[in-house]
Amino acid sequence: MSEPVAAAPQRNWKEILFNRKMLTCIFLGFSSGLPLFILVSLVSAWLRRADIDLSTIGLFALVGLPYTWKFLWSPLMDRYSLPFLGRRRGWALLSQLGVLVCVGLLGHFDPQQSMPVVIVIVSLVAFFGASQDIVIDAYRRELLEDDELGTGTSMWINAYRVSQLVPGSLALILSDHVPWSVVFWVTAAFMLVGMVTVLVVKEVSNELLAPKTLREAVVDPFKEFFQRDGIKSGLAILAFMFFYKLGDNLATALATPFYIDMGYSNTEIGTVAKFAGLWAGIAGGVLGGVVMLKVSINRALWMFGFVQMATILPYVWLSQAGPTLAGLFVVVSGEYLGVGLGAIALTAYMARETSKAFTATQFALFSSFIAIPRTVANATTGFIVESVGWTTFYWICFAVAVPGMLLLLKVAPWRGGKSPN
Repeated sequence: MSEPVAAAPQRNWKEILFNRKMLTCIFLGFSSGLPLFILVSLVSAWLRRADIDLSTIGLFALVGLPYTWKFLWSPLMDRYSLPFLGRRRGWALLSQLGVLVCVGLLGHFDPQQSMPVVIVIVSLVAFFGASQDIVIDAYRRELLEDDELGTGTSMWINAYRVSQLVPGSLALILSDHVPWSVVFWVTAAFMLVGMVTVLVVKEVSNELLAPKTLREAVVDPFKEFFQRDGIKSGLAILAFMFFYKLGDNLATALATPFYIDMGYSNTEIGTVAKFAGLWAGIAGGVLGGVVMLKVSINRALWMFGFVQMATILPYVWLSQAGPTLAGLFVVVSGEYLGVGLGAIALTAYMARETSKAFTATQFALFSSFIAIPRTVANATTGFIVESVGWTTFYWICFAVAVPGMLLLLKVAPWRGGKSPN
């Protein structure tokens, strides 16, 4: 938990909100979200339109394993610097360039004829995207002062969500009018937002705090985490991070193929469903931040967790209602409102459990556990849907959200924790 800075003068909200650091958080948040939404929204729609079966599309979640295992190479990016731009910005620019090139190349292949090549390129997109996350998360934490962390994180998360408009809306609409090769290069070009930002901003990493040896970079962050409150508490925290958003992660894993199977066109998906998810996710993030000014992190996790569960159930109705644009907008809006609320509370909890001495690696570890449901677990969704159908599938999503709520009794009891100052 963050300690107050004794000598720091109190600043008003205008001084915190209106400065270049917030713009940096916005542009880097957009760049960080883009690769993931390309994998989740654009690639899945592209594969489905190429008549790839749902089981195979579901298995494509496994190529996102770099988001799950990024803590394995985060110490290397913490320990070593590239010979340009500094410890954070050099790795960020290289990762962003890798995403841009790989995404652009993807549209030149036919999934039916070149599936092995497609798998390799998509895996590289995930690797470079996860690597970008490692350095941007560390850069954001080092850039912001203690009283800027809440505002900066909120800006970053909302910009992260805005980035889904490109692969989830613009790209899908374009795909009805131009070849997929053009769609993927247009989408890839939006990585220039992050690349220009990295070139313009200053390096803020303190080399005096950088790990001096590889052992220090690899071992000490894990040692500190498990020694802090004991191994059992550490494992409980990691289990909670895995299960807390498992239900809504499963429910949204094959969202685009679900809309397609329900009879919606690419343009309807790109306009109604994606915009509904966008505004509701941002509204959830803003509302969550306001509520957490009044309640503790623990209570926010409870409150927002119940909202996450409840907003899965309308998908049961939508799976039986037939094409209805009004119903699609309302159901998707409700689901992503819960997603946004839960993300704010969980991000705040992660920050509370991260030691300032080992921010990069510990944050990578926590975010990796959050990514597990989106990769390994979500890889089974295609098989589940084809076995039981969409309606039963959403009942299952509701049920698997329960363990995360039960773990709150251990890691974040209702009467535990401190209210924000």
